[in-house]
Amino acid sequence: MDLTGLQTVLEQISGVIWGPYVLIPLLLGTGLYLTIRLGGLQFLRLGPALRLGLFTRKDPGADGDISQFQALTTALAATVGTGNIVGVATAIGIGGPGALFWMWVTGLLGMASKYSEAFLGVRFRKTDDAGEKSGGPQYYLERGIPGGFGKFLALFFAVAAVIACFGIGNMTQGNSIATNLQASFSIPTWVTGIVLTVFALLVLVGGIKSIGRVTAGFVPIMIILYVLGALYILIVNVGALPAAFAQIFTDAFTGTSAVGGFAGSAIIIAVQYGVARGIFSNESGMGSAAIAAAAAKTSHPVRQGLVSMTQTFIDTIIVVSCTGLVIIATGTWDDIDPATGEQISPALMTGAAFSHGLPGDWGHYIVTIGLVMFAGSTILGWSYYGERNIERLIGRRAVMPFRVLFSLVVFIGCTVQLGVVWAFSDVMNGLMALPNLIGLLILSGLVARETKKYLDNDPKLRASTDEVEAFMAGEPGWEEWKTQAVPVVRDSDAAR
Repeated sequence: MDLTGLQTVLEQISGVIWGPYVLIPLLLGTGLYLTIRLGGLQFLRLGPALRLGLFTRKDPGADGDISQFQALTTALAATVGTGNIVGVATAIGIGGPGALFWMWVTGLLGMASKYSEAFLGVRFRKTDDAGEKSGGPQYYLERGIPGGFGKFLALFFAVAAVIACFGIGNMTQGNSIATNLQASFSIPTWVTGIVLTVFALLVLVGGIKSIGRVTAGFVPIMIILYVLGALYILIVNVGALPAAFAQIFTDAFTGTSAVGGFAGSAIIIAVQYGVARGIFSNESGMGSAAIAAAAAKTSHPVRQGLVSMTQTFIDTIIVVSCTGLVIIATGTWDDIDPATGEQISPALMTGAAFSHGLPGDWGHYIVTIGLVMFAGSTILGWSYYGERNIERLIGRRAVMPFRVLFSLVVFIGCTVQLGVVWAFSDVMNGLMALPNLIGLLILSGLVARETKKYLDNDPKLRASTDEVEAFMAGEPGWEEWKTQAVPVVRDSDAAR
C-alpha cells in the first residue's frame, strides 16, 4: 500500500474513533462528570495549584525521583509541542475558528481528567527493579480495578502507549521540526534528523533525572518567549480581537465556510477537530501525564494531581489560545497560498500569522525556533512515557534498548510524509484514551473520596510533609501507599 492509500485508511479509522459516537462524547462526558464529582476542583483550586507547582516546586522529605516542578515541566515538555503550533492551525484550518472554542472546552473539562489520572498515577505507583518510581494507567487500571477487566485495560493501554509514543511523541515532532527548518533556513531534512537523533540519545540515556533537569531548564523559557511574541501581535491587532472572539463563539455552533480552497465546515467538523487537536495538544484523558506525575517527590497524590492539572491550563488556555487568536485575528486562517491556489498549509499557517504581526522575518523565526524547542522537548517527554510502558510489558532490561531505538526513529520521522504521521497519531491517541477514560469513570469514586479527605485538612496546599503524615495516619491505603505496596481496593471502592 502506498503512503496515500495508507493515509486514507488511517483517516477513515481516525474518523470513527474521533467521531460523534466514540471519543468525543466520552472525552467531554468524562471531563464533565469528573468536574461535577470533584466539585469544580479545577476552578476552585487553580490558584493554590499554580503556586505549589511553579513557586513552591517541591515537597521536602517526600519520596520520588524528581521534584514536582520537574514532573510538571516533563509533562509540559511532552504536551507543548507541534499540537500547539501545527495542531491548532490544523484544527482551525479544517474546522474553522469555532474549533478553538472546542479546544478550550476540552481543556477546561480536561483539567478534571488530568487531575484524576495524575492522582491515580501517584496513588498506585510502584518502585521498579532499578529503584525508580513507575506509574500511570498501565498500573492504576490493573491495581485499582479488581479482576481481569482491569488487567485487560492496563495491558491495552501499555501496548497502545508504546506504539503511540513513536507517532505523537516522535515522528510527528521530528517531521514538523524538519519541515519548518527546511522552509525557514533551507536545512536538509536528513541533517535535522541526525542532529535530533544525537540530541535525543545524549539526554535519554540518563533517564528521568536527566530529562527532568533538561526540561526544567528550558521549558519555562520557551513558553515565555513564545507567549510574549504572540501577545505583542495581539496588542498590535487589538482592534481585530472583538471580531475574532465573535467568530470563534459563533462558528463553534454554526460551522463556517471560507473562500478559496477552504471546504464548507459543519459544526461537527469544528467539534471533531477542536476536540481531537485539543487532546493532541494537552493530552487530558489520554493518561500520559500520569506517567510523569508518578515520578514526582510528593507527600500526597492530591498535591501532585493538582500540580499536573495546571499543565492543561498552561498548555491550552495560555499557549493554544495565543496561537489560535494570532491565526484568527490576523486573518491567516483562510489565506490562499499563491503557489498552490489553495488554503495555506497548516504546517506553515502559524508562521505566516506571526509574520503578519511582527516586523521583518521575526515572526517566522520565532515560530520556527519555538517549534524546534517545543517539539524537541516533546520527544524527551514521550520517550519516558514509552519506556515506562515497555518496562511494564517486558521488564527493566528492555528500557535501554528502547531509548536507543526511540532516538533512531527520530531520524525516520524527519523524512516521512506529514499526513500519514498525523493520521497515525490521531488513531493511536484514541486507542490510548479509550481504556484510560473507562478507568477514570470506574475509579472516580475513589478519586473523589480521597481528594475530599485531603482538601478538608489542607485546602490551600500549604501542609508540610510531616503535617500530611499526621492527618493522614490511619486512613485506608495510606500505609500501603507510603511503602509503594499494592493498595487494596474493594469492588465497592472502585465503583463508588
